[in-house]
Formats: sequence, structure tokens, C-alpha cells
Amino acid sequence: MSQDRPARIGFLLSQLGTHAAKLFADHVRELGITPSEAGVVRIIGRRPGISQRELAGQLGAVQSRVVALVDRLEQAGLAQRTRGTDRRTQQLNLTDAGRALLASLRQVAEAQEAALTDGLTAEQKAQLFDLLSTLSALRGLDPDVHPGHRLEPSQPAPSAAPARPSRPNGLKSGQGAAEIP
Repeated sequence: MSQDRPARIGFLLSQLGTHAAKLFADHVRELGITPSEAGVVRIIGRRPGISQRELAGQLGAVQSRVVALVDRLEQAGLAQRTRGTDRRTQQLNLTDAGRALLASLRQVAEAQEAALTDGLTAEQKAQLFDLLSTLSALRGLDPDVHPGHRLEPSQPAPSAAPARPSRPNGLKSGQGAAEIP
């Protein structure tokens, strides 16, 4: 590392990450969901028919916590469960409302990226994307799961949490697992 500057990359990444997460949370809140719920909608949209077990594995969560999250999405009319060929398997798909929400989430992600990279040239944006993608891959991070929104075993299950006021689309806020890049 150059002696010309102090080591600040980690701090700057953390600072920008907090800013990016707040921007995203503010935008998805307007849609009536949490960033975690948005991430799960995105995963189901990218992998129609994913099983609850596979979703839990991708999120690094115990299945019971994923069941509670999917319950909220299903109650809001955004996702549906169907039985797989094995009666014990629940496959997940988005409803028409869930697919419409996914389209809105893409617009939110694009607006967030535009706000974060405002002032950079197209070349600088491409370079930043390449560098961040390389660092992420080198650390084995899943590009579809935001580690800040994982369902950790130490966290109480969303269904065990006290009731929260209802939100515009009927979802309750709670812990989830993914982020829309």
C-alpha cells in the first residue's frame, strides 16, 4: 500500500454501503416491503419453483425462519407455494402482483445505482463495478444475498416477534435475507 494515504478503503466501503442500504430501504419502504422481503422476491423471480429448503440454503437461514418470511409474502399476494413432486417440498413462485413488484424493484435498483454513481463517468462506473465484483467474488460472497439481511440463527423468528402495524400491502416488517443489486 502506498505511504501517501492512510488505509481507508474499508471505512469508505462501509460508509458507502450504509448510504446505499438507506437509499434502498427508503425506496422499497414506499413499495410497502422491507429490503429483506425485496431480496426474497428477487430470488424467487430469478429462480421460479425454488424450494423453501433451497431458498433457506441460499440465504444461510434455518427453514423455519424462511417459512415465516414466505408466509408474509404469500399473505400479501406476492408469492405462492405449490407442492412439488415430493409432497414434502414446497415450491415458490411469484404471483402476478409479485412479478409487478419485481419490475418496480428493478426500477428502484436502477435509481439507487444512478444516485450512488452520480458524478462518475461511464468508464468510472464500469471500473467501479468491475473492482467491486472482483472483491466480492474473491471473498466468496453470493451476488444475490446481502449479508446484512441474512436470517441468523441468533435472531428471533419473525413470527415470534410482537405484532407490528400493518403496512400498505399487508406485509409486516421483519428480518429477511437478500438485497436487490
